[in-house]
Amino acid sequence: MAGTAGTPGTPRVLRAMNDRAALDLLLEHGPLSRTRIGKLTGLSKPTASQLLARLEAAGLVLATGTTEGRPGPSAQLYEVNPSAGHAAGLDVTPQRILAAVADITGRTVGRHELPTPGRRTGTPVVQQVTDALDGAVKAAGLARDDIHRLVIGTPGAFDPTTGRLRYASHLPGWHSPTLLDELAAALPMPFEYENDVNLVALAEQRLGAARGHADFVLLWNQEGLGAALVLGGRLHRGWTGGAGEVGFLPVPGTPLVRQVTKANSGGYQELAGSQAVPRLARELGIEDVPPGPYAESAAELVARAVQTDDDTHRHLLRTYATRLATGLASLVSVLDPELVVLSGASLTSGGEPLRALVQAELEELAASRPRLVVGEVREHPVLRGALESALATTRDEVFDTSR
Repeated sequence: MAGTAGTPGTPRVLRAMNDRAALDLLLEHGPLSRTRIGKLTGLSKPTASQLLARLEAAGLVLATGTTEGRPGPSAQLYEVNPSAGHAAGLDVTPQRILAAVADITGRTVGRHELPTPGRRTGTPVVQQVTDALDGAVKAAGLARDDIHRLVIGTPGAFDPTTGRLRYASHLPGWHSPTLLDELAAALPMPFEYENDVNLVALAEQRLGAARGHADFVLLWNQEGLGAALVLGGRLHRGWTGGAGEVGFLPVPGTPLVRQVTKANSGGYQELAGSQAVPRLARELGIEDVPPGPYAESAAELVARAVQTDDDTHRHLLRTYATRLATGLASLVSVLDPELVVLSGASLTSGGEPLRALVQAELEELAASRPRLVVGEVREHPVLRGALESALATTRDEVFDTSR
């Protein structure tokens, strides 16, 4: 008995599957000829021609140039139409909101930074969000209604049971129980929110060091110390959204921190967070500790320790590696991940020397021995993850030709 339209196995659904396969290949490889698309998808030349004609008529692909300069007759090339859809992302910190818009190919076409200094800013959060988004939209030459989806990355996480932001008391104005409803009323597009470190993990999984890995931990150390957990290929967020808030983890080497949410810190944060690096440097007698925000100071000290061949800086690097491995040992003992990605400026500035030291220390402290790698997404990784998350849903919606 023939299935109805939309039933798996019917011509409409099979066409949609082939369409999506071709679009994904064009996103991955760039411009391709009809013959090349046919070979990569296994479709016949007539079917590939019909597919491309259908996608071109739908505004999803464009004919762009030819294969001139190669042996044989030239062939028409096709690419995904960049203007078929747009997505936006926000990276929120206490100091600023960084917004960007990407076309459906993933290319950033507009960016805007909105400073939000201090706790006394009088601008409501909803207006901050819309102002930051509007700045990026304007820079892209678009309007708000052109954005299919927005993903907002923040420290902490919105508790799905209450709708309130948790684990980020240092983010002023974001803790109202009505904030998500207010944002939904102000924004014309669907939006999602996600923990900032989870978005870094998503960026590394899509574009960086964790490509091809379904089970990994990402350890982030910059303004705060946190982790993202990817299990079976999916982010593990936990019951209240707090999975990976490892800065609160009690660890040997520091006094117990009680009422951690009020302190917005914990044992692992105090032991190995960015603020611990300048303090450790002073304890070791390093006099020229860089001034300024501790995350920047820590990154500079770690980079200098890698490049400077003296006992004091080598001691700093070894001690820092031991402290990092102390908290990681608890994570890997529970999760037994395939891979650990080290990210955030206080880790990536140490490069391979720091990675090797942490790897060696971790093998002494934990029975599980995952491979450690340094993160590859360095330029605004939270924002890149927000865009990748928004683009994934946008592509699913825009590329669905079965409707």
